[in-house]
Amino acid sequence: MGPDREPLPAATDVARRIRDAIPVASPVAGLVLGSGLGGLAKRIEEQRFIPYSDLPGFAEPTVPGHLGRLIAGTLAGRPVVALAGRFHVYEGHSAAVSAFPVRVLHALGAPTLLLSNAAGGIRRTMKPGDLMIIRDHVNLTWRNPLTGPVVPGDERFPDMSDPWDPALRALLAESAAAAGVPVTEGVYFGLSGPSYETPAEVRMLEKLGADAVGMSTVHEVIVARAIGMRVAGMSCITNLGAGLSGRPISHVEVLEVMKSAGDKFEEVAIEFVKRL
Repeated sequence: MGPDREPLPAATDVARRIRDAIPVASPVAGLVLGSGLGGLAKRIEEQRFIPYSDLPGFAEPTVPGHLGRLIAGTLAGRPVVALAGRFHVYEGHSAAVSAFPVRVLHALGAPTLLLSNAAGGIRRTMKPGDLMIIRDHVNLTWRNPLTGPVVPGDERFPDMSDPWDPALRALLAESAAAAGVPVTEGVYFGLSGPSYETPAEVRMLEKLGADAVGMSTVHEVIVARAIGMRVAGMSCITNLGAGLSGRPISHVEVLEVMKSAGDKFEEVAIEFVKRL
């Protein structure tokens, strides 16, 4: 196998194990809840869950703010499957492993993927607590989850000309307006982490066109497009990039901001699922 494609179980086999353990209705969407965004998991009704530790191919998250459960239930009266927490390449996982849960959401029947993350603001009009609909992304992790033999059912060369579905982006904006939540739209840059960026790196990212930067998400959307899922995404801006605020950055600060930004994200996500 290639260096970034270790052997993984078939997503259909993992989905079968999940269905054997908990009832899963055909979901209208799969949700990936990033750092500090697990509050939405508590809003899922008729909830059943299975810990990642019980699922082949899944790793247990080691980062605060990531619960580590796959949850099935209803949101706004509609069936969903949610990943409460993710595992990252900076925890020692390959890009293929970090994105594997997306394959399982698809195998469970989810045609649409809603990704979320905590991100640093690069655009100078950003402020902590803002929500940004992801319009496009740049993968600066230097890794691709599709490296290696083609997984059966994958597109070998998936089209990435518009990976963040325009109709779903419009639906997110409509949902935010209905919830009374201001949102912006922008380009997300994915880096591998785990160190935060230096001021010089932030200036470089700004020149390259970044609106926000984070340590996840890009591998998930690549896999989703390879297997034919429609994708929407939202970043919660938790801090300004190094050198833009004059303050040091910490994960504790990220989680603190997420307590308030998370409430706004939850309202938008619920409206979004309702309108799918």
